[in-house]
Amino acid sequence: MSNNTFLPISRADMEARGWDRPDFVYVSGDAYVDHPSFGVAIISRVLEAAGFRVAILAQPDWRSTDDFRRFGKPRLGFLVTAGNVDSMVAHYSVSRHRRGYDYYSPGGKMGLRPDRASIVYSNCIRQAYGDVPIILGGLEASLRRFAHYDYWEDRMRRSLLIDSRADLLTYGMGENIILRIARLLDKGVPVKKIRDVRGSCYVCSADAPELHYEVAAEFDFEQLKNGGKPYADAFAAQYREQDAISGRAMTERYGDKLLVQNPPMPPLERDELDRVYALPYTRRVHPVYDKDGGVPAIAEVAFSITHNRGCFGACNFCALAFHQGRTVRSRSVESVVAEARLITKMPDFKGYIHDVGGPTANFRESACEKQLTHGVCAAKRCLAPTPCKNLRVDHSEYKHLLEEVEAVEGVKKVFVRSGIRFDYLMLDTDDAFFKKLVRDNVSGQLKVAPEHCSAAVLGLMAKADFSVYRRFREKFFALSRECGKEQYLVPYLMSSHPGSRLSDAVELALYLKREGLNPEQVQDFYPTPGTASTVMFATGIDPFTGKSVYVARDGREKRLQRALLQFNRPENAPLVREALVAAHREDLIGNGKDCLVRAGRLPDGKSVGFAVGQNVGAAPKSQAPKGASAKKSKKTSLSKHLGNRKKAKK
Repeated sequence: MSNNTFLPISRADMEARGWDRPDFVYVSGDAYVDHPSFGVAIISRVLEAAGFRVAILAQPDWRSTDDFRRFGKPRLGFLVTAGNVDSMVAHYSVSRHRRGYDYYSPGGKMGLRPDRASIVYSNCIRQAYGDVPIILGGLEASLRRFAHYDYWEDRMRRSLLIDSRADLLTYGMGENIILRIARLLDKGVPVKKIRDVRGSCYVCSADAPELHYEVAAEFDFEQLKNGGKPYADAFAAQYREQDAISGRAMTERYGDKLLVQNPPMPPLERDELDRVYALPYTRRVHPVYDKDGGVPAIAEVAFSITHNRGCFGACNFCALAFHQGRTVRSRSVESVVAEARLITKMPDFKGYIHDVGGPTANFRESACEKQLTHGVCAAKRCLAPTPCKNLRVDHSEYKHLLEEVEAVEGVKKVFVRSGIRFDYLMLDTDDAFFKKLVRDNVSGQLKVAPEHCSAAVLGLMAKADFSVYRRFREKFFALSRECGKEQYLVPYLMSSHPGSRLSDAVELALYLKREGLNPEQVQDFYPTPGTASTVMFATGIDPFTGKSVYVARDGREKRLQRALLQFNRPENAPLVREALVAAHREDLIGNGKDCLVRAGRLPDGKSVGFAVGQNVGAAPKSQAPKGASAKKSKKTSLSKHLGNRKKAKK
């Protein structure tokens, strides 16, 4: 049955539909939002379209089993997800401090889901119902399916499937995986006998393993639990097998138990994606949350459209390669236009489509023809360190897609906000899309991710050389001038990534000073499960080369690197001085045009950068106020800096 109403969230909702019980109870760490940007919405609608009855148990109280009994025992089982993000990332900042706001909870309220939600929910279900089938899914399960380094405990943890006591774990994009499992359960196949579904993991006897696919590599948690080279080698092997065409099974031993990961499920093709996004989503937050002010996460996506999946950019600090995969698939132009028409009928729509994007907005097809028949290259990247000679570069369909959405009645403007892969864009010999992007689809600021300027750091990030960003930046501003627009770039920058020393942070700070940039957002590297950069952080080893990597693990050094990237902030001045002294760059402390910070005191109170004999208690002469009416200096924004540069060029 399909209808444009929310799925049941209570026993009363369920009984109003005439159900005595659901086929599946879907337990989620997020509030219930029925929008295709939320995994729970997609999976539940896919199951509904296949004829299954699904009830939603959003953010249950895990302190007892009462909430988990709300719908009674489901006919086929429980589906469990921590939500759209890892529960630990949702709860803690990179400094391991408790966050004060949860974008996926009503009113942004914290504390409505537990830490390590997948484990807690699964154990509550076991306590309530014993041997009922439990299937894990979502980002937390997907990225923690193997033994992994846990940043919050600073140690290796076992596979989430082992700790949760669930029956199956699904990884990657789960539509076809969960449909296959649901149909087997519906036929009466015991969950303990479901062993051949691609995209799933299960636990069996290590002495009598149940294997259905060729095994590429076997590992033992006893060797992995201390991290180091065994963990780096295991991750590299797992990474190589994450392709639906060439990937093989992987196993990890836990005493007398064997964790088995089957090869990945093939990605959804265009017609399948179109069907998924045509399902009857209400596109709204459930009204039960209206009293709390709704769910904040909907604001970013309410009037946005996802047109693709996967990313062949494969940055080392990004988990997409381990979750959605490196092969790109996209929806048809007609499907995206149909969704745009639905958006124009929404009551709060003002005529602006906020984004037509995805993991990388300007990817529409696989990187090369070979990927379609042989899979992705196990030991080679498509874009970094240099573009592959077989890479297809074509923005024509994406340009056409944007034009078709712009032509929908009621649409005033279409923006691209989810991020452009600028190195791929610069490879296009046809400027038609670049010109259109700059002319029509930038909402004043375009987000891009150069991340750093140090060649050594960029190499470990698997990002393009910084010279590519320089060329992109010059061309962006040139095209903006051509169409008479004052537009800016918002560069995402990252401090303390593995390989980044204080000297690298100084190099980036000097670039920012030369260009007159004052970034408002700087991200400290956040080691999260499922990324190669996290393996580097945990082991000090590049898993792909086996070479040693410098890692800024000390919290103080991480603060110093971050402060250097925001050297203009007055509150950072003592830290910037400390960083420059530690980097032996005292020449950058003072009043010279290249200096990053004025002379002054370090955090410990010692003075630095003053000339011999200068009064330490007074400001340097060049910094002293010129009169009582002198205005206080104002914090200059990134946009103003760029605007001033543009006026100067004119």
